[in-house]
Amino acid sequence: MNVDDFAYIVKTDKSFDDAVVSVLKAVEQKGWSIFQIYDIKERLAAKGFKHKPLKIIEICSGKHANNFLNKNRIISLCMPCKINVLEENGKIKIVGMKPTMISQFFPEVDRKEAEQAEKDVIEMVDNAR
Repeated sequence: MNVDDFAYIVKTDKSFDDAVVSVLKAVEQKGWSIFQIYDIKERLAAKGFKHKPLKIIEICSGKHANNFLNKNRIISLCMPCKINVLEENGKIKIVGMKPTMISQFFPEVDRKEAEQAEKDVIEMVDNAR
């Protein structure tokens, strides 16, 4: 398994803050819910550590969550889905977790079902770009 199996990564010319706002808009337009937004740079700074900007945005589709949880409630360890916005080497990246990785760990989840959720995540990341 490599990072491409787990994450969909795009670069954007937007500023960090504009990319975060674009992700939030893309998630809402797709009809998914936003659960939490974690400002990792800020949280680690409070502990005395210095990091470049990184926000973790937790998102959820009730339809997909219900489907996965009905198959195996331990899948909740992989939930909610996440889209991260980060700065790396002076570039802003938007990174979406690929739900198809769930089917690699939980055989009761058909890859085609996970692909439906992944299609949504990829669309949101692309729309936020």
